[in-house]
Amino acid sequence: MVRGKIQMKRIENATSRQVTFSKRRNGLLKKAYELSVLCDAEVAVIIFSQNGRLYEFSSSDMQKTINQYHKHAKGVQTNTIEVEQCMQQLKHESADMAKKIEILEASQRFMTERLLGHDLDSCSAPELNQISSQLERSLCIVRERKLPSGSAIHGADRTTKSKGEAPLRREYKTTHRVWCKALSETFNSKKRSWGGKL
Repeated sequence: MVRGKIQMKRIENATSRQVTFSKRRNGLLKKAYELSVLCDAEVAVIIFSQNGRLYEFSSSDMQKTINQYHKHAKGVQTNTIEVEQCMQQLKHESADMAKKIEILEASQRFMTERLLGHDLDSCSAPELNQISSQLERSLCIVRERKLPSGSAIHGADRTTKSKGEAPLRREYKTTHRVWCKALSETFNSKKRSWGGKL
C-alpha cells in the first residue's frame, strides 16, 4: 500500500499530533545515534515537546558539545564583524576616491575652458600667466610632433615636406596669434581695472 504525501503543516488533532511527535522523535534520535557511530561525528540533539518536556541525545558530553558550539558561533560572529568593518572601510575609501576624481574632473574642465578662451575676464594675473605658459607648452608639443626637423631632407623630398608642413605652420601661427590677442586684451582689461598695476 502506497502512503500518501504528508502535508507540512500543524496537525490539528491533539492525539494524532502526539503520536506523530513520539514516532518522529524516536526516529530523529535513532538517526543521530547512527550518524555518530557510522561517521564518527560528534552529534547532539535537544528536543522540547509541546508541554516543555526535554528529550536529548549526545554522542559525548552534552555540555562539552554546547560549549564547543558557543565557541564556534562566537568565532563566526567575530569574523562577520570583521568583514562588515572591512566593507565599511572599503565604502569609505571608495567615496573618498570618487570625491577626489570629481574634484580632478572639475579642475580639468575649468582648465580646458580657460585654454579654449572661455571666461578669461574672471581670471587673475597669475592664472592668466599659467594659462599662457600652458598654451605655449601645448603648442610647442604639437609643433614638435607635427613639424619634424627638415635638416636631413634634401632635394625633392624637402620640397614635398615643406609643402605639407606649410598648412600646419599657418595653423600654428594663427592659433598662437589668436591666443596672444585674447590674452593681451584680457591683460589690458585687468590692468585698466586695477589702475595700471599687474
